[in-house]
Amino acid sequence: MYSFEPSDEQKLLIETARRFATDELRKAAHEAEEKKEFPLPLINKGWELGILHASIPEAYGGFGERSALTGALAAEEFAYGDLAGAFAIGTPSLFALPILLAGSEEQKKQHLPAVIAAEWKPYTAALVEPAFDFDPNDLKTTAKAEGSDYILTGEKTLVPFAAQAEMMIVFAKLENETKGFIVPKGAAGLQVQEEREKWMGLNALPFHRVKLDGVKVPASNLLPGDFAPVLDASRLAVAAMAVGVAKAAFEYSRDYAKERDVFGVKVAQKQAIAFMFAEMATEIEAIRLLAWEAAWAIDNKKEDASQKAYLALTGAIDMAMMVTDRAVQILGGHGYIRDHPVELWMRNGRGFATFTGLAMV
Repeated sequence: MYSFEPSDEQKLLIETARRFATDELRKAAHEAEEKKEFPLPLINKGWELGILHASIPEAYGGFGERSALTGALAAEEFAYGDLAGAFAIGTPSLFALPILLAGSEEQKKQHLPAVIAAEWKPYTAALVEPAFDFDPNDLKTTAKAEGSDYILTGEKTLVPFAAQAEMMIVFAKLENETKGFIVPKGAAGLQVQEEREKWMGLNALPFHRVKLDGVKVPASNLLPGDFAPVLDASRLAVAAMAVGVAKAAFEYSRDYAKERDVFGVKVAQKQAIAFMFAEMATEIEAIRLLAWEAAWAIDNKKEDASQKAYLALTGAIDMAMMVTDRAVQILGGHGYIRDHPVELWMRNGRGFATFTGLAMV
């Protein structure tokens, strides 16, 4: 049975991540959203905390063993500070973790040290497609064998830092299976749209569309392992981040309601508001437990790990939208202006249904 008591190492990680999220990410979030750019020095500072490094074995340049639970704990804390900042700092994970989970031994030795040993660089991955029926297990982007190479054809959206990426992993359908392919910068046929995509939230994070017009990669660039563990890692990360965003919205609106007077009564003392807080807190804790259970199942290689990761994400999508929307309601008119962060959390909260592939733990 899994334990609810984090280890000493996890406690230290949580405290460090929480302090960084509160003192650094939260304070930079509003300006970064308005300027549509997250400051690189702050990304580097978050990178130097070594969250990804702790998931990579020493043989590949890291200093630990992967723990989905530890990664989920860190993802929640970072997102508690700011979701765009959390995604930005974790972008190299989109390249490194698929290689760790599904790559060959040669690929791990070749690529992982380059990501881990250096300062933060925009290694990324392209999974999401611009289709209303997008399904990560039934992609429109295809890979076809041609001699000793593979030819990639398709279009991707929501690819973070694609314009600056050193390398990216492109996921495509190969013989009815989703597979990852390592695609270097400047590959013939790889077209990265220069203009950034415009979304409701996450404006501090640069997203680009990517077209693959017959991109040829050698067979050695195919990740031979299964896609399922990679998808589980992403679903878990997004669920944990949803908990972090919801927790931030809950605490901010709760503290506001305790201080705000309406007709001589604190907002928090009104029964309808109190019921809202009770439901918000209950849903946050429920999804947090689902995420932890999924992480435990992944770490212990349980057969139902994929199911648990899917359930955690599905629940997190609705929970994040409900909690962030309620936070805006509780602040009343103040919730609609940008002087308060709840409007940003609501805009970001609305997107969790589309964020699979933007984070991994």
